[in-house]
Amino acid sequence: MDAEPRTGDVFDRLVTLLTDAKAQFRVIEHEAEGKSAEISVIRGNRPDQAAKAMVLDVRGGGGGRRHVLAILPGSRKLDFAAVAALFEARKCGFASPETAQALTGCVMGAVPPFALDPALSIVVEEDLLANETLFFNAGRLDRSMELDTKDWLAIARPRLARIATRD
Repeated sequence: MDAEPRTGDVFDRLVTLLTDAKAQFRVIEHEAEGKSAEISVIRGNRPDQAAKAMVLDVRGGGGGRRHVLAILPGSRKLDFAAVAALFEARKCGFASPETAQALTGCVMGAVPPFALDPALSIVVEEDLLANETLFFNAGRLDRSMELDTKDWLAIARPRLARIATRD
């Protein structure tokens, strides 16, 4: 299985992308972890500063079947109906782990908040943008990054929307 070399490739691509864009970021090395709550403790960030990335399968409506990379605070849950409505679709659910890995080059829990595959549209929960910096797993379960939010917006160019549930 080629998952390990590809996850390294994603990390390297991110470092190059951010360096070339002169973004303000730092790499954080840590024990392997993919769960939002646990990794926030390890990194020392608030869960609402964590940019949790999920690959979604959006079907029906005028656009056919599409894949969306949804980014939301690590402390929040996804509102599937809001994403379906945003993309004028009938249905929205998680993409299969195999599809998510094929589109991102990452194992689940290591997906960064960047659509490195042109087949992925990217949408972010507006509330995440209240943070000065974002923390996220950087293509590997043992590497994270802290990135200036303004730099992330300029590079990722996500669609902004309300896609997280109100707890």
